[in-house]
Amino acid sequence: MSERIGIYPGTFDPVTLGHMDIIRRATALVDKLVIGVTTNPSKSPMFTLDERLAMVRRETAGLDKAKIEVVSFDSLLIHFARSRGASVIVRGLRAVADFEYEYQMAGMNQQLDRKIETVFLMADVALQPIASRLVKEIAMYGGDIDAFVPETVAAEVAERVQRLGVKGDPALRVQR
Repeated sequence: MSERIGIYPGTFDPVTLGHMDIIRRATALVDKLVIGVTTNPSKSPMFTLDERLAMVRRETAGLDKAKIEVVSFDSLLIHFARSRGASVIVRGLRAVADFEYEYQMAGMNQQLDRKIETVFLMADVALQPIASRLVKEIAMYGGDIDAFVPETVAAEVAERVQRLGVKGDPALRVQR
């Protein structure tokens, strides 16, 4: 029987407790989980691609390393999945609004490659409201993000906000 490889794609800017929940649960479904860190041209990232890769690698280091690989990609998701030999794309869902977009994306990916299945994992109820975009916005206005991200990530976000000097300055807020 061949190895079942799953892809969990995202920008992870920053990685949240919601991401970590999906990662932990996805590893139980596949033999190997490739976490694909990418860029999104419609988003303004707080962290560089290399910083996000390092962040995800650090936060997943305590999990089974044989099952997890963290890499970057800059292509169509379906092309990336094929290049890694994946048969499954893992996507997390927080709310109905997520489902509408993800359902459409899964349909498009299915049209591009019927051999790669999309699997949706519902976010843990306690983690459903967490979104990287909101975490950054809360941090930029001096709010406490400790309940939404791992401790080391909270420190990195706080340091970045301080360095950028964006607290309270609407002209420098994260783009939605």
